[in-house]
Amino acid sequence: MDNVSNQYKNERIEFHILQSFPVTCLNRDDVGAPKTAFVGGVTRARVSSQCWKRAVRLAMHEISGVELGIRTKALSVLVANGCKEAGATEEQAKVCGDKIEKIFIKGSDDKNNEESTEDQDESKSDTLLFLAPSEVKLLAQKFKENGFVPEKIITQKEAKKQAKELADIIGKPKYSQAATLDGLDIALFGRMVAQAPSMDVQGATSFSHAISTHKAANEVEFFTAVADFGQEQGSAHMGTLEFNSATYYRYVSLDLGQLYETLGNSDQFFPQAITAFTKALYIAVPSARQTTQAGYCQWDFAKVVIRKGQGMQLSFETPVKAKEGSFLQPSIEEMKTLLSRKEKLSGSLFGKTAEFEFGRDDSFSIDDLISSIITSVKA
Repeated sequence: MDNVSNQYKNERIEFHILQSFPVTCLNRDDVGAPKTAFVGGVTRARVSSQCWKRAVRLAMHEISGVELGIRTKALSVLVANGCKEAGATEEQAKVCGDKIEKIFIKGSDDKNNEESTEDQDESKSDTLLFLAPSEVKLLAQKFKENGFVPEKIITQKEAKKQAKELADIIGKPKYSQAATLDGLDIALFGRMVAQAPSMDVQGATSFSHAISTHKAANEVEFFTAVADFGQEQGSAHMGTLEFNSATYYRYVSLDLGQLYETLGNSDQFFPQAITAFTKALYIAVPSARQTTQAGYCQWDFAKVVIRKGQGMQLSFETPVKAKEGSFLQPSIEEMKTLLSRKEKLSGSLFGKTAEFEFGRDDSFSIDDLISSIITSVKA
């Protein structure tokens, strides 16, 4: 990281979020039950960090129109489609796509050329690659400039050296030279390419597993389905589903220094990136069983802290007790107490530059929060 030009080095926005859900199964385990964790001597409801990160990633496109990076094992098809858009014939596109795929995917030489479908590529591939749309276009343009003859740009014989050639073409995301924030999710969530480390991108965000602030137990729903035709009176199908309800504590950290570096020290895109991410973080909810349980609940309360230094998450190690039929209010009180204590104990290491409270004042909307964050960050 550039210590001179990056004024946001070691600065982060920390989101401490409380979010209550009624009957839901936001994140399922291998048997279809809501995920749990054992914390502070009791079972808690849990939603994995990966689950919520994916929901945030998809929400950025829906809300802010950001074109997402593409995570795929079907690399040949992805590159071939880019080449066809650049003017390649079907045959030329496939040759170019296969050339790139063979750098990263073991056994791609054994692929049946007569069955070049995306589904087959998915089943054959063993490497998940994360590319921005602009990077695919850049690669396709390079092929076009060389007559869609892949050997003219991928000249080496060894896979590692070929990966280095590819990395020299793509490199890291080039936001400072771009017109849009396409592929922002790569900057936020990171990318690792073992065969071409120069393509690696350090993710600017850190997500904890969301856990309930209180003891929680999964419950079982028994359901029946009645046929509309060809069925005598009674149930045509019976089954069970597990669900729970909980008030979750979520911790999310956005490393401003890392984000600014990945964006190429772009003052143009920096506030746009913070805005898109915060809006998505507010609205995003995991998609599991939404058609049958509709758990579309946004933040109930949040403390947003802008700090310099190491991230500081809360553990909620002691489960809160319901007060007047609510877990939310005692959770808010506990979160405030824990944050205040952490700040006092950390002294100068806490490094707080600004703090905002969301959810108590109806006149302070998510738009107001985002404006306040950006103003404080750029001050």
